[in-house]
Amino acid sequence: MHDAIAPPDARPPGPAPVAVAAAEPGPPAACLNCGAALPSPPPRYCPDCGQETNVRPPTMGEFVQQFGGAYFATEGALWRTLKLLLLRPGELTRQYLAGRRRHFLLPLRLYLTISLVVLLALRIAAGWNIDEAVQLDIGERKATVNALTLGGGRVGLKDGVFYCEGLPAWLCRRFQRRLDVDAKALLAQLPQLGERVVANLGAAMFVMLPAFALWLKLLYLNRRLRYTEHLVFALHVHAFWFLALACTVFGPAWAGTLATFVVPVYTLMAMRRVYGGRWWPLLLRAVVISALYGLLLLVVSAAVVLWSWLA
Repeated sequence: MHDAIAPPDARPPGPAPVAVAAAEPGPPAACLNCGAALPSPPPRYCPDCGQETNVRPPTMGEFVQQFGGAYFATEGALWRTLKLLLLRPGELTRQYLAGRRRHFLLPLRLYLTISLVVLLALRIAAGWNIDEAVQLDIGERKATVNALTLGGGRVGLKDGVFYCEGLPAWLCRRFQRRLDVDAKALLAQLPQLGERVVANLGAAMFVMLPAFALWLKLLYLNRRLRYTEHLVFALHVHAFWFLALACTVFGPAWAGTLATFVVPVYTLMAMRRVYGGRWWPLLLRAVVISALYGLLLLVVSAAVVLWSWLA
């Protein structure tokens, strides 16, 4: 008796294959953020932490909305803040001190946003014009730099020979490293200096801005405001100054002349709206702050240039 031959499509005995289907995940039983149990059907937001319960990978459109929705929407916080900052000097500070803060950018965020954008644009466009004090004769490998006076010391190049008088030895060595080079190398360093100066301006403003707020605190002791409240005003005013600087550098030729008049007028109007008082005491305080700020600006600017060059 012959064994029966199985037909060609017969399969060997064993468990039947299981069909695998891509099943859609069901609603979560617990919040993925805090782990709190969710009812069925789950609500749109977790009742404990407020996160959405239907968590899925974001789309590109959602990324763009998350980035720009609060800042660049027509009715976004950035535009509301800029409108108040530009059109009503001091009103943004007044609103903040009165407790109305939800619909505007916070002072530090506003200042950092504007200053970083402006400084980045300045750094990209930075160039350094060779001053008449620097005369280069590349053919003879000679360079002449008129003496730089620092306190009681002098440093410079004369006919290609470096000299340093009345300064500490370590500072003379740093100057020599930058100055006592051939003319081509000195010429190549100058464009880089402009970029380094702009890069260090942001750090320098963290000296200028708190000092400005401190002078306001001292000159307005009778207002009984805390230092941080003066700092809010300083952040808003400096944000406007950075915008004016951007218009001066990147705008038409007349923008610089216009900023010369707009900046002091804007600052006076902002001080009047925030601090009140009569005009003559206000002008006197403004003159004192301007003198102190200008003096500190000269010192800080010189320090920034030296640090950018010697570092």
